[in-house]
Amino acid sequence: MKNCYALKSHYSNDYLTIEKELDDGFVVRIVRDKDGFEEVVTDFISKILFESCIRTGYLTKIEVPQAAAVSA
Repeated sequence: MKNCYALKSHYSNDYLTIEKELDDGFVVRIVRDKDGFEEVVTDFISKILFESCIRTGYLTKIEVPQAAAVSA
């Protein structure tokens, strides 16, 4: 199972999954809920920025993305 993290948000169930770990960061898949439609983006995040997001609470580890749990 891939590592999943909820993005801090007041109005949606946005989350990211780590697709691949590289020496200097991660390739991530970000899923954002835009008024009921999912916007999916694949991007790179450095390890320094990722660790900062964890420390500040912008990212919180989750077991299963909430959107996936609802559709299961």
